[in-house]
Amino acid sequence: MPKFTEETLDSWRKPASDTEEQKISNTIAMIKDAVKFQDKLDSKDIEFIVQGSYGNNTNIKLNSDIDICIMLKDEFYCDYRVGVTKDNYGFIDGKSTFADYKNLIISAMNNKFGANNVTIGNKSIKIKSNTYHVQADVVPAYQFRNYQNDTKNNPDNFIEGIRFYSSKNEIITNYPKIHIENGITKNTITNRKYKRAIRLYKRLRAKMLEDNVGISLNINSFLIEGLLWNTPDFIFSKSETWNDLLKSSILHIYNSLKEEHLSKEWGEVSEQFYLFHHARKWEKHHVVDFLTKMWNYLGY
Repeated sequence: MPKFTEETLDSWRKPASDTEEQKISNTIAMIKDAVKFQDKLDSKDIEFIVQGSYGNNTNIKLNSDIDICIMLKDEFYCDYRVGVTKDNYGFIDGKSTFADYKNLIISAMNNKFGANNVTIGNKSIKIKSNTYHVQADVVPAYQFRNYQNDTKNNPDNFIEGIRFYSSKNEIITNYPKIHIENGITKNTITNRKYKRAIRLYKRLRAKMLEDNVGISLNINSFLIEGLLWNTPDFIFSKSETWNDLLKSSILHIYNSLKEEHLSKEWGEVSEQFYLFHHARKWEKHHVVDFLTKMWNYLGY
């Protein structure tokens, strides 16, 4: 007998409540206003990318916060194919540094939210929540242009991502817009079960931690999305109940991870990086342990 009824699981696969949605909307509007009223930023070509769980529509009621990238497009980083440089594309060096841009964003957030409510983290500017808005991670970044597949030196033929430097001076490159687009496509193909399954996994992870089931803290939202991204569409489509979907997906991921050749080339949702590589915080044995404990926790 499964531990949780279909009614319980059905309630867990839902996104944040209307009240939480309003507070999230308030936060996004305030961040945009903060940039708008920063004199040195108002003339810049800036795009706001709401990423993370909210941007991917996989947020649950237990984690109402947002991750928003403030991407500068006037200046950008590039990656070229071998033998090619910026000169082949007619690009010139920017007039300011990423540190200059980040400091402007920090100043804008301090002016809007108050310096006491803003903390500089390693990868983001963290804004405390209150009764009007949720907690936010603000990521200043430059547009990143990947020209690796361009063979004609066409400045418009690039894969778009973001790139920024952490406080520890690490270079961080991500592809949030592709991640979002791919997630929408898979969700449509699976009759919206893909993102609902992600919420179920995240809610179960939180419940297991609440019940002191010992699982690795490296099992995060991004990883869960990636694991279910690499789960075949038919597993979502054929499942008639949430318990069926959990069983089938857990078994597929578990068996694939136990056989190296089946999961060696799994990609993250953007398909620009491997889901498992040496620089990740998580390893396959963390996931296998998590899935084993989830299976037992669910009473399967």
